[in-house]
Amino acid sequence: MNRRSCIMLLGGAAAWPLAARAQRGGKVYRLGILEPIPAARNSANLEALRKGLRDFGYFEGSNLIIEYRSADGRAERFPDLASELVGLKVDLILARGTPATTAVQNATGTIPVVMMTMGGPGAIVPSFARPTGNITGVITFSTELTAKRVQVLKELVPGLTRVALLHNMGNPAVPAEWEETKIAARLLGLEAELLDVRNESDLSHAFEQVVRRHIDGLVVGADGLTQMHQQMIVEWVARNRVPTIFPAREFVEAGGLIAYAVNYPDLYFQLAAFIDKIFNGAKPGDLPVQQPTKFELAINLRTASALGLEVPPTLLAGADKVIE
Repeated sequence: MNRRSCIMLLGGAAAWPLAARAQRGGKVYRLGILEPIPAARNSANLEALRKGLRDFGYFEGSNLIIEYRSADGRAERFPDLASELVGLKVDLILARGTPATTAVQNATGTIPVVMMTMGGPGAIVPSFARPTGNITGVITFSTELTAKRVQVLKELVPGLTRVALLHNMGNPAVPAEWEETKIAARLLGLEAELLDVRNESDLSHAFEQVVRRHIDGLVVGADGLTQMHQQMIVEWVARNRVPTIFPAREFVEAGGLIAYAVNYPDLYFQLAAFIDKIFNGAKPGDLPVQQPTKFELAINLRTASALGLEVPPTLLAGADKVIE
């Protein structure tokens, strides 16, 4: 046997337990998932999570049961849904967003929790390096990315003068994003406005304010409400010709103009490693909170053309996804 074959064999042997250990024990794991939107609207992310879990040997219908609960864009539903998952005696709860994670945190101090949230250290866990307690996961850098979104929108729309943040200030992680928006706008010589939306009816009022205040650019924040009403927002800004930057690629795929965000499917794929470690005995508090490594710029050239915008070559060159 040559050296290369030996290395390949040893590498394969090392991987076998990784894929098989979940099946050898005969245990069926129950995974609770608490999300702001229904599973059908979250399919790309869930498939990335399932792929990651399959790589570790977890298969639905065999040794894995997924209990998915959606707040359908209504954050006030999270506490009841979190309690429901706790009552099902799930082995672990995956929660997306600060409101969902906070609800789970209040519902249980014992069931392991893997979060995907946007708050900094102190928002949910005392430290990213040593989260302690029963919670760990990944951070989405939404606060830091808000300023970048203002910059990108200004680059795309050089004549921009008044920009507004469309976001839910009832989400405890959002006030920091508003502060970042104001700072970024000031540095670019822009006026900044806040459109606080906490329910569906607030969206209609916000749209009226865009027209009334002569807002010529929007930054949409990542929240269960904006995710749930993605299509409504995308269609309104298109109909009213308001250049808008979004917090996820999915908005651009639905017809939105541009997005700058973390790669969410990649983050969901990463969550599988946390889940596997915890299923195999690791304590969440001993697993450092991870930060994203992939960011993506998505541009819809059809929408840009409809708005009469010419996308600068520098933006096009840096785009990860372009819809033509």
